[in-house]
Amino acid sequence: MHPSPQRRRAGWLDLTGPWGFAFDDAAIGEAAGWHEDFAPYTRTIQVPFPPESKLSEIADPSYHPISWYRRIFRISEVGGFERGRRLLLHFGAVDYSARVWLNGRLVDRHEGGHSSFTIDVTDSLVDGDEQVLVVRSEDQPLDLTQPRGKQFWEPEPARIWYHRTSGIWQPVWAEAVGETYISNFTWTPDPRRGNLGMSVRLNREPDSALRLRLRLSAGKDMLADDTYLVRHQESGRDMRLEADSGGMVGRRLLWTPSQPNLIDAEIILEDESGKVLDNIHSYVGLRSVEADDGLFLLNGRPKYLRLVLAQNYWPESHLAAPSEEAIKREVELILALGFNGVRIHQKVEDERFLYWCDRLGVLVWAEMANAYEFTETAVERFTREWIEVVRRQFNHPSIVTWVPFNESWGVPDLPGDPAQRDFVRSIYHLTKAIDRTRPVIGNDGWEHVAGDIWGVHDYALDGAALRDRWGTPESVDHALQGRPQYHRAVLDNTPRGERPVVLSEFGGITYAPEAGRPWFGYGSVSSDDELLSKYEELVNAVLDSPALAGFCYTQLTDTEQETNGLLRADRTPKLDPEIVRAITSRPSRAIPGDFIAAAQEKGMVTSGRKQLGGNGHEAGMVPSDAVPLSDRERAMHTERETF
Repeated sequence: MHPSPQRRRAGWLDLTGPWGFAFDDAAIGEAAGWHEDFAPYTRTIQVPFPPESKLSEIADPSYHPISWYRRIFRISEVGGFERGRRLLLHFGAVDYSARVWLNGRLVDRHEGGHSSFTIDVTDSLVDGDEQVLVVRSEDQPLDLTQPRGKQFWEPEPARIWYHRTSGIWQPVWAEAVGETYISNFTWTPDPRRGNLGMSVRLNREPDSALRLRLRLSAGKDMLADDTYLVRHQESGRDMRLEADSGGMVGRRLLWTPSQPNLIDAEIILEDESGKVLDNIHSYVGLRSVEADDGLFLLNGRPKYLRLVLAQNYWPESHLAAPSEEAIKREVELILALGFNGVRIHQKVEDERFLYWCDRLGVLVWAEMANAYEFTETAVERFTREWIEVVRRQFNHPSIVTWVPFNESWGVPDLPGDPAQRDFVRSIYHLTKAIDRTRPVIGNDGWEHVAGDIWGVHDYALDGAALRDRWGTPESVDHALQGRPQYHRAVLDNTPRGERPVVLSEFGGITYAPEAGRPWFGYGSVSSDDELLSKYEELVNAVLDSPALAGFCYTQLTDTEQETNGLLRADRTPKLDPEIVRAITSRPSRAIPGDFIAAAQEKGMVTSGRKQLGGNGHEAGMVPSDAVPLSDRERAMHTERETF
């Protein structure tokens, strides 16, 4: 699979695999010329696995702030490259800062452990086939101003933090392009009007007008085949997608979890003579996302969020995925358990994971890895990296919410420090300025000062407590005015307005803790039956609330000392997935048409209110006390997606 499935060029060279490797604990490498000398590289590392992990074949989790990598590649192996064209090097992520040399020449510096970067290295190529690539990475383990997520700053993981991931931990690859090439592009769907906006940025101002050809197709149907002039470095246009619904894109083209339709796209940049300068294969998902009227709206219709918290951390490779198959399997497991979405926690995910969410239909809350101190340096680092992250992931239809901060991490005194509150507000508004198409949560969990959704965390150990706080609109309003999880839910008397409320962390049940383990989760059980009963109790309490727009259960997998996953760390299930799925996917009372719509989709009822037996807690069942729907409610409040 291409490392960036939304930006696929035919001629590319995979640069993962064995590299020469050396630690530089004395920080002498740069002065000693390690970027030109092969002698220090006495060890071999498997890229992109971090040196702390087993799969890297280094497996050393102790403090080594500076690491060096060296690899020789052949220019002839880069498909489509010839002299006169440009060569790009792509790095998915290097934690935390990187300096890159090609053939002894420094070609770039980058800071930000979760954001990708691209380098045009053409001017540093040497005659002959072999080229020498060297990377110096630096990740200071005790620097708490770095956006680090759940990587622990102490030698051994404890409480809710894990082993560190340093150095190269996402793919590295090379691509050939023309003298002028596409450095970035964005899709902005507007399905209500049947429009698709596109903007393109070139690497430089063109010397003369170029032609950009755009081809869009859905299966065998060609939706657009247009060519237009590009006169400037940044250009954009809106396209009308003609379809079968008279003034609106046909619903057969819309992207939803149940029908994750993707439109294939090809972008071709040509000069005046017709010579191809760049050719990118991509895809588009047509969908709109809004948070309004207390609901989460997908394509203008209420969508109940059934999210699971995912660390996406593997025992043998840490934040790096162990394989392409493991990435796809992670998404499949989310769906198998009945969830329609995932909240990626304190990690910026691999593009391939987001591709499978796009392809298989999983909603994503995309979250930034947070720092743990508030300083001017921390503000600058976070802001710069967050902008890069949003731009990189902008085109994924599966991403439906941005979450820059979690539980006041990096802004630890929001109630007492106006500067920290201003920082959260500024990041919220900055994100909205970059992306006007998605909701943004300023600070998920508590202490809200800005945001389109209020995400609240509550690790109550019994369903009765969740019902007391979140079971009715009145109790929700009361909880938001107080401290449901030992923190004020809202600061500065910020009015709720029409914002939806999502229980964005709850559960966290540890199964069969072993004696002496350093972490037992938020509550523990000791048998399969007890775990299943507790999961059903908590999830039913949330689904029975008419005042919540969704939930996020903690968590998908066991992760190091956190043993509160529905799956073990090796991804084997603790419970029968079909039983878990039936509980997770039970209709919610928050959407009036949810019960009827779910039952109709399964062919269980034909109309009206009907008792189907049991306790109403199985997927598709309609409660006996369901309120009949008005015509307006049937039109507006249905989750049916039989497009």
